[in-house]
Amino acid sequence: MPRQPRLDAPGTLHHIMGRGIEKTNIFYNNTDREDFVNRMAALCKKQHLVIYAWVLMNTHFHLLARTGNLPLSSSMRKLLTGYVVKFNLRHQRCGHLFQNRYRSIICEDDPYLLSLTRYIHLNPLRGGIVAKVSDLNTFHWSGHPVIIGKVKRGWQETETILSYFGISKKEAIRRYKAFIEEGAAIGKNFSREEGSFTTSKGEWSQVLSLQRQREKGNSDRRIFGSKNFVTRILSEAGKKEKDTLRLLSKKVDLAYIGRIISIEEGINEKALQSGKKSRETIRVRRLFCQLTVKRLGFSGAEAARYLGITSSAVNRMAGTEKVAKVDHYLKLLAEPTSPLVTMGQLGTR
Repeated sequence: MPRQPRLDAPGTLHHIMGRGIEKTNIFYNNTDREDFVNRMAALCKKQHLVIYAWVLMNTHFHLLARTGNLPLSSSMRKLLTGYVVKFNLRHQRCGHLFQNRYRSIICEDDPYLLSLTRYIHLNPLRGGIVAKVSDLNTFHWSGHPVIIGKVKRGWQETETILSYFGISKKEAIRRYKAFIEEGAAIGKNFSREEGSFTTSKGEWSQVLSLQRQREKGNSDRRIFGSKNFVTRILSEAGKKEKDTLRLLSKKVDLAYIGRIISIEEGINEKALQSGKKSRETIRVRRLFCQLTVKRLGFSGAEAARYLGITSSAVNRMAGTEKVAKVDHYLKLLAEPTSPLVTMGQLGTR
């Protein structure tokens, strides 16, 4: 069965999970954990992600994050690929570290933001890493002590969570801690499988019950939210998918796209394919990669063969911050006939 496409847009809230391959440890020591945290911090400082809650367990991690100025897939590629490379070097190993691709679920802010924050931050207690709920206050590898002011991490967004608990910061922290303690009491009897992740029967069942209480209607395993929320997300995703399918149904190939971009951007198509590294050529090549690989679903290897560069270079350019004019070219290519590209301009290949 083919993978479902990622659902994402700027400002979208995601619950993100990743597990070690064959349930192996993905963190051997605090150096590993600090490396992972520093990579999260870098993404937040560049406004690629806004992170509200997170936890690093031995074999897996959880993040509750909002998409910023970079698509979630690109942010997670930066986070996980960079981490695995350094992890393998540190521990003299090779090969995959994470089980399949990370899992992400789009969440409606109300009521899932708070419920998932509590679920994520209770993981060390339910996993037996800490003995009692008060120990979470000093557990260094989660966002909980940051929210209550015990650990300083300027990149983590804490004001949104605390705003639900009161105007005064002191009172908000007190109520937030009570909220966490209440959640700990819910799930003393725990442990069941939710998808591929072992989750608390108590707290996770509370999250799921919220979903069941919402209006019945459209549903999708990639989304937690009300009928209207799910419908809106699927509608937006459907429009993007239709645009892509419409283009692909026209049998638009890479050579055609390359010629259109070359003509409109005012560069020689041969220069685009030469591996030349002038600033202007790199800009247009990045535009080509983002349009063809990220938006139209061509493989990195296909784009690399056309451009005369390596697949890794293509994927790197496709994963950088969005280049202006990608949407412009999508609309241009979707037109029945392009006013910019006549048969005479295209010539023959």
